[in-house]
Amino acid sequence: MATPRSLKLLRLHSPLYKCVPTLLVPRRGLADKNEKGWFRSLFVHKVDPRTDAHSNLLSKKETSNLYKIQFHNVKPECLEAYNNLSAEVQGHLHHDKDYPCEVIGSWNTWYGEQDQAVHLWRYTGGYPALTECLNKLKQNKAYLEFRKQRSTMLISRRNQLLLEFSFWNDPLPRAGSNIYELRSYRLKPGTMIEWGNHWARGIRYRQENQEAVGGFFTQIGDLYIVHHLWAYKDLQSRDETRNSAWQKPGWDSTVYYTVPLIRSMESRIMIPTKNSPLQ
Repeated sequence: MATPRSLKLLRLHSPLYKCVPTLLVPRRGLADKNEKGWFRSLFVHKVDPRTDAHSNLLSKKETSNLYKIQFHNVKPECLEAYNNLSAEVQGHLHHDKDYPCEVIGSWNTWYGEQDQAVHLWRYTGGYPALTECLNKLKQNKAYLEFRKQRSTMLISRRNQLLLEFSFWNDPLPRAGSNIYELRSYRLKPGTMIEWGNHWARGIRYRQENQEAVGGFFTQIGDLYIVHHLWAYKDLQSRDETRNSAWQKPGWDSTVYYTVPLIRSMESRIMIPTKNSPLQ
């Protein structure tokens, strides 16, 4: 009967064993080194452990503004009537000092989901201001009648509450005419801080033509959603502006490190409605 030592010697001298490439049985130290380099090429830089909620770390400290974005899918035959009705009601709320809210922008989607209206509101004073508005609107007969009429025009609607990134510009009124792009990113949970760190450096590469309007992240509604709002003169200007960013050293790094953080993304090209402060 063969001993374990003799079996080992037979395997070592076997022609089949000699044909096995040595790379299949590497030394552990070399394997560790290769694996480390391979994983490093796949993943983005490690960030510091979280010490606070990302809403506190990324939002503007000097303001307590809260934003609401609304997506309304309108029956195609009702879009014009919907726009006229919404413009009238938004105008009243926007200029009424009793309501601590204002319309930042209103649009219809041009490319993306069709027959869609998008509205962006700002509540000066945060959640208390939002609650105050909601309570007052419950007693506003004209607004309740507007909601009843609006419900006959809609297919579906949804909204999100947002905070503004500290490193983006405030969304200020603009003269027309412009087209707007809303780029929405669904991030992997836990990556919002890293996204903010990279974009805080990268946003300077996207200011040349004053195209940056505002940057927001969700607090209530779909979570880990980021919205970047851009303004361009037309689609050709958009193409040229976006291409010019790649000529600036550093923009490629922003893209390289943020793309792995994204689960999905969507782009809407939008046309402002006649009452929108952003034209």
